[in-house]
Amino acid sequence: MGKKSLSEIAMSYGYVYVAQIALGANPAQALKAIQEAEAYNGPSLIIGYAPCELHGVKGGMNHCQDEMKAAVKAGYWNLFSFNPALKAEGKNPFTLTSKEGDGSYQNFLNNETRYSSLTRKFPERAKVLFDRNEEAAKARFEHLQKLIELYK
Repeated sequence: MGKKSLSEIAMSYGYVYVAQIALGANPAQALKAIQEAEAYNGPSLIIGYAPCELHGVKGGMNHCQDEMKAAVKAGYWNLFSFNPALKAEGKNPFTLTSKEGDGSYQNFLNNETRYSSLTRKFPERAKVLFDRNEEAAKARFEHLQKLIELYK
């Protein structure tokens, strides 16, 4: 069963401003989303990717900004916004800022002990699960690309 998407649940209402951001990955997109959410005359939801100490980022939390960049670059986390106010202007309210993952997905997973510990304990199972996780991430990105057309 796939993960539920809080952002898409909120977008389905049609009148909620929604954005997914990662400040360390794209500060300009994050700032724009925060400004748009503040200016939007209605409810706004911003979901931010932020590594925490329990993720076990190799090198420690002083690499938090790098980890955000890696998450977006790998396709683990996608950046986008949904601004219903743009529809009234005849514009597409959905903007996908992220690009397709660059092939570094498995490296990204293995840079965090929350994932890499599984490879040490159960390497065969980890490979299967990590491959499935990467496929799900690719499917999420393809779905987000389809939303561009859907919301036109």
